[in-house]
Amino acid sequence: MSDPTLIQIIAAVLFAVAVLHTFSTKFFEHLAHTQPRHAGLWHLLGEVEVVFGFWAMVLVVCMFALSGKQETTTYLDTRNYTEPMFVFVIMVIAGTRAVLQFAGALVRAVARLLPLPHGMAMYFLVLALVPLLGSFITEPAAMTLAALMLRDTLFAQAVSRRLQYATVGVLFVNISIGGTLTPFAAPPVLMVAATWNWDLWFMMTTFGWKAAIAVLVNAGVATLLFRRELGHMDRSDAHAGPAVPWPVVGVHLAFLLGVVLFAHYPPVFMGLFLFFMGYAAAYERHQDRLILREALLVAFFLAGLVVLGGLQQWWLQPVLMRMDATAVFYGAVALTAITDNAALTYLGSLVQGLSEEFKIALVAGAVTGGGLTVIANAPNPAGISILRGKFEDSTVNPLGLLIAALPPTLVAVLAFRLF
Repeated sequence: MSDPTLIQIIAAVLFAVAVLHTFSTKFFEHLAHTQPRHAGLWHLLGEVEVVFGFWAMVLVVCMFALSGKQETTTYLDTRNYTEPMFVFVIMVIAGTRAVLQFAGALVRAVARLLPLPHGMAMYFLVLALVPLLGSFITEPAAMTLAALMLRDTLFAQAVSRRLQYATVGVLFVNISIGGTLTPFAAPPVLMVAATWNWDLWFMMTTFGWKAAIAVLVNAGVATLLFRRELGHMDRSDAHAGPAVPWPVVGVHLAFLLGVVLFAHYPPVFMGLFLFFMGYAAAYERHQDRLILREALLVAFFLAGLVVLGGLQQWWLQPVLMRMDATAVFYGAVALTAITDNAALTYLGSLVQGLSEEFKIALVAGAVTGGGLTVIANAPNPAGISILRGKFEDSTVNPLGLLIAALPPTLVAVLAFRLF
């Protein structure tokens, strides 16, 4: 390994600072209340979606000062921003009243078939069925739907802090592993599927059935533990608005399907999105407020992660490559907590001659650790953006999330290592 450049060292330091910043957002929110003169700045720094975008901008300023305009703009031009753009588009469309109405109707229909009180059945399905659907509608879409459904049902009334964090912990872990039934829905799988020739059958037989077991166990345990607090989940959404005609729902689902099918072609899905915006304006009476602000903040977060993460290969790849298959599984689980899991698998895809056992262990570890922190998996910032208003001080404590995500993560570890 060659010695790192000054810019690479600065990027590593700023990446570490950004990770620490994500654990300090509650401190900045406290400053906003105790120092009202600069409350706006503290509120800005207290928004977790701003963190990586902010420190990426600091990195860009340093690059301009040390390397000049040409090298800086060349670096920025060579980054791939497809994922931030896609997450922005899918959040806005999946968060519409029409799509939520369809998803809610589907969950309620299945809930009536389960031998459980309706509130418990609804909770179980939001944490189990929706994450598994993420293998087909993509993980960001599943996260958006699940988070919005939880916000408008479970979190519509005051619930215990333990239930709040346990729910988010299970949701994040289940979304991360629930997207592994197919080779195109989970970002860490997508990064390697084409390079390593992993098709649908391979994903189903190697990852999918194990992930499904873990998802069902996690959702089932959470449902049993908090069964006394779930009764109000069977009520209709308090502010869902008038019912959307089913033909309009069908048009929304067609837009959603189009964006999913062309998830890797920004000119196509951005064109579809602009067409969708025109349609939404034409039928405004069937729309609630589009979550444009939330989606833009999440895209800003992910784009910042792309810019900062692009200069971490000099230390991250050697760490991974020094491990055997068993060590890389647990190493990937741990490293995912401090960097995006798709970045880990992408680095692995660049290395030639890896054994099949090593490849499977790397991806399994990356998806297993995807619920531990807000930066561990690309859809997590979307969930935080939607749900944080229901938490104390409108902040999801990163340490609380980490602790809450550990038990479902352990279940995922057991599923992937024992089966």
